[in-house]
This record gives sequence, structure tokens and C-alpha cells, in this order.
Amino acid sequence: MDILLTLFLGQPLWMWLTFLALVIGLLVLDLGVLHRDDHVIGVAESLRTSAFYITLGVAFSGFVWWQMGTEPAAQYLTAFVVEKTLALDNIFVIALIFGFFAIPAAYQHRVLFWGILGVIVLRGIMIGIGATLVEQYHWILYIFAAFLIFTGIKMLRSGEEEEHDLATNPLVRFLKRRMRVTDEIHGHDFVVRKTDPVSGKTLRYATPLLLALIVIELADVVFAVDSVPAVFTITTDPYIVYTSNIFAILGLRALYFALSAILRRFAYLKYALSVLLVFIGSKIFVADLMGWEKFPPVWSLGITFAILTAGVGYSLWKTRKDEAQTPPA
Repeated sequence: MDILLTLFLGQPLWMWLTFLALVIGLLVLDLGVLHRDDHVIGVAESLRTSAFYITLGVAFSGFVWWQMGTEPAAQYLTAFVVEKTLALDNIFVIALIFGFFAIPAAYQHRVLFWGILGVIVLRGIMIGIGATLVEQYHWILYIFAAFLIFTGIKMLRSGEEEEHDLATNPLVRFLKRRMRVTDEIHGHDFVVRKTDPVSGKTLRYATPLLLALIVIELADVVFAVDSVPAVFTITTDPYIVYTSNIFAILGLRALYFALSAILRRFAYLKYALSVLLVFIGSKIFVADLMGWEKFPPVWSLGITFAILTAGVGYSLWKTRKDEAQTPPA
């Protein structure tokens, strides 16, 4: 049993195994029990599921407090809130991807499930690399911070959301050139066997579901370039970085189905995210100027909530007329 007390990336192995067992249990419950049959997920169901994952993510801060103390718990909550908010950008892109590949609503949950599974692995690799770099070269935190400030300012200056055309996307065009792809959906299958019209042989074909899954996975890698450095400027503890990331992502599927129909109401949240990135990036410089060992975690959590609350409130207020003019379904 001593092996369970062995330190792995700064924390006892049993803490990592406990977290991974919880995540695996949630995934098995999700796909194996609750969503074993393909069906369209309604707003009410998605809101309940999203509330469950958010509650679970917040409750996990109690475990962090119990094992690691008050300051790490505050850092975890700040990281969780930041990651959850940055994940909203993923929802816009996911909606675009599903629309482009014409993925039926009944199969979108399956694509997102496997997408989240891939993200868990990819984020783990990226965070492991990031933690190693920070441990060996502490100055890299200043590069992360400067990158976040630059990204936030760039988002503020870019104005309205940019239009994305997946038809001309190099990745999509590359995949279609390198893979045999069916023009139609084949249930919830990612790969099917079909007779090649030229050779007459039975070959494997990718379906649009597989292309959507690949594009979603790679899109998350792009988003992780912002989100992973953001968390490392909040805390360098790999356990807090990884658990906050994964808990934020686990509820992304449910959040997508809850918000995809009303994304236009959050059109101005982008500006709050921009300010948030600038704030997170500037903390390390402010701490140095003030002679602090680190920016106070409680202040960080409070300011983060204030920025996001202002962003959500302003976005809902600015789009209230559009909502009132929208005819009922």
C-alpha cells in the first residue's frame, strides 16, 4: 500500500487514482447508462446534467481543501471558473462544426462523448509538458502571462466574431483528400464498410461523424493553447491544473446542448473573456510590483467572478431586444 503514498507530479498517487476513478465512473454512467440509446437531448435534460457537473466540479474543491488547504482550494475554484468560461468559446465552434457536417442532433452527444475522452488524454499530455517546463524554467510563466495579455488585447481589438468557413479549412480539405469519406450518415457509426465502386472491394469508409470528431479534437488543442497557460498563471500545481481542466470539460457536452439554441444571447461575452485573459496574465507582474509572493487567491477568485458576472449581465442586456423580437418556436 505504500505505493499509493508515492508522490506523482507533486501529489500522492492515491489522489490521482481517486480522481481518475471518478472520471471513468462518470463517463461509464454517461454513455453506458444514461445515453445508451441515441436520442435528441432536450434543454431541460441538458440543464440538469450541466448543473450536476458544475455542482460536482465545485464540490471537488472541498476535497482539495481537505487534502491541500484553503489556498489551493481557492486556486482550484478560480481555475475551474476560468476554464469553464473559456470553454464557452468551444461551444460556438462545436455548433459550427456540427452544422457544417450536418450531424443529426441524436448523434451529437456520441461525438462529443468521444471528443471529451480524447481531450482528457490530450490535456493530460499538454499539462504534463507544461508542468515540466515550469519546474525546470520558472521564467516561462512570464512568457505564458505575456501571451495571455497579448491574446486578450487582440480579442478586444478584433471586434465582432470572425466568420469561419470550414469548406475552405485546410484541415478539412486534407482529411477529405486522405480518407475515404461517405456522403451520408450511417447511424452513430464513425467507420463503415462499403463496396468501392471502382475496384469492387469492400473497404472501410469514414463517416461525417468521424470527420467532425477529428476537427473537434484539433479545435480543442487550439483552445488549450490559451486555457492551459491561463491555469498555470493561477497555480503551478499539476493536480489542480489538471483536475480543474477536466471538471470544466466534463460538463461541456451538457452545456453545449443547453446553450446552443441561445448562443446569440452571449454575443458580448467575448469582451469579458478578453478582459479576463488580460487580468490573469497581469497577475504575476502585479505581484512582482507589489512585492507579493503571489497574487492573493481569494482576490483572484473575486475579480474573476466580477468580470464574468459583468460580461454575462451586459450580454443579456444588450441582446434583450433581439430576444423579444424572436418569434416563439
